[in-house]
Amino acid sequence: MIITKKLTRAFPIGKETFKALDGVSLEVKKGEFVAIMGPSGSGKSTLLQLIGGLELPTEGEVIIDDISMNSLTERERTLYRRRNIGFIFQNYQLLPSLTVEENIAFPLDADRVSTIEINTRVAKLIKEVGLEGKEKVFPNVMSGGQQQRVAIARALSTNPRLILADEPTGNLDRKKGTDILKLLSRLHKEEHLTIIMVTHDIFAAGYADRVVMLKDGKIESEVIREEAGKDEIMANFLAQLDG
Repeated sequence: MIITKKLTRAFPIGKETFKALDGVSLEVKKGEFVAIMGPSGSGKSTLLQLIGGLELPTEGEVIIDDISMNSLTERERTLYRRRNIGFIFQNYQLLPSLTVEENIAFPLDADRVSTIEINTRVAKLIKEVGLEGKEKVFPNVMSGGQQQRVAIARALSTNPRLILADEPTGNLDRKKGTDILKLLSRLHKEEHLTIIMVTHDIFAAGYADRVVMLKDGKIESEVIREEAGKDEIMANFLAQLDG
């Protein structure tokens, strides 16, 4: 269970204060797939960074499985992220000097996992994301979709409880983006992963169990996919843009 309590993230701008998030309270159940949507500047990525412990809130609290991220030291938060949270980014953030298998293994090397265990996990993940035969390939000769598959495998390498995905299809065309969404959806169901995905794409949000709409740093509305289709998600999103 992930709980955010009245999260606020404020930044000084001259003599004024800008609130990227303003009192956001949210609960995400174990095994749930939640999409966070909203116009640019609504606080989507800031919320993801606070949940992942990459930043601390100005006010409020993030609790993951009864652990308050606020109470951890910076080192403790780093260790917690490394072992319990997988991150997927829009621009992949692969290390260009490492091969596919080396990129996937990187978090495990950092955690001093045995070579035998690393090789076993990497081989399994490469098969899961459909990159057999690409083990020795470097990122610069791969398509965007292939690079994102590597990034997903890397995020899963530590067997995390939680996946945080920030615009995972943002740099991909519709076909490659759909392939990535289908992969995330399958892994969510088969591995019982909790996924929180930031997206501006209504099509992508349709893969989630629940869609949370942000506007001006606040939760504007929520839509449960089983109770509504893409039309209602679209209507909610457009209403925010018009407002």
